[in-house]
Amino acid sequence: MEKKLQNPIVICVLALLCCALWGSAFPCIKIGYEWMEIEGIGSQILFAGYRFFLSGVLTFALGCLLERRILRMKRENFGVIFRQGVLQTTIQYVCFYIGLAHTTGAKGSIINASNAFVSIVAAHYMIRSERMTWKKGLGCILGLAGVVLVNLEPGGFGGGFRFLGEGMVLLCTIAYGVSTVLLKMISDRESPMTITAYQTLIGSALLIVIGWLLHGDVGVFTWKSAALLFYMALLSTVAFSLWTLLLKYNPVGKVAVYGFTIPIFGVLLSGILLGETIFSVKYLAALLFVSGGVILVNRNDAGKQNRDDVSSRNR
Repeated sequence: MEKKLQNPIVICVLALLCCALWGSAFPCIKIGYEWMEIEGIGSQILFAGYRFFLSGVLTFALGCLLERRILRMKRENFGVIFRQGVLQTTIQYVCFYIGLAHTTGAKGSIINASNAFVSIVAAHYMIRSERMTWKKGLGCILGLAGVVLVNLEPGGFGGGFRFLGEGMVLLCTIAYGVSTVLLKMISDRESPMTITAYQTLIGSALLIVIGWLLHGDVGVFTWKSAALLFYMALLSTVAFSLWTLLLKYNPVGKVAVYGFTIPIFGVLLSGILLGETIFSVKYLAALLFVSGGVILVNRNDAGKQNRDDVSSRNR
């Protein structure tokens, strides 16, 4: 299992699958808002809480099935998993939904897509074996340039920088980027399914409480909206579980850099599901930038990567 998950082709395919699933969440959230008549920050956070709590339940059930046991986390690991849930699920999505309500979608997408770069920079300072290199740096710049290009509109971005808008999205990005490195650092303490299930359940329960305190309401359920909610929960289960497995056996940089493709998938799937116009030279050029960044970051010596990964896991 470990050697297979360290194969560059397997990493690429699984990481892109995760990013495609996460990318599909953008149009699905918009469709969910319409079908469930969700309005206001409290209702949006409550909707997120329901989605991720269901995802946590599905992850727990899937983990029990795959590992043929009841998933139990060790008592001494409760603190770090609780921290992971607060940072990766609660703080990230509270900041994201507040920020997105006070800024444009383009600016929010650009800032949010930089979480891969945050992960690589954070790993440089938090994990001794994952130092920044010129290839990683240049690859991240190319990937970020692609994300900027795909979101660029005539006349620029406009506006300015507001704490409740761009500032909150930036905090969301930082929270996710740092949580990715922390996830790597605790990945040997429990099985990936155990960590994913419990951190999602903890973080989503806090989201639900926050949504209730803000008088949120998600009250329109039909078979279509219920199916959509189930799909969104399932995509989170599959994506987070695969992502955790990849982080367990590979350097953060090799996995996190694929996060640049999430907004690309989001744009493509928005065109398909929401009927948005997406085919242009701008989008093709952005895909080339992102692909170039991914290729550059992954052109590291395989032997050195394996030695560094073993070293980081044995600290």
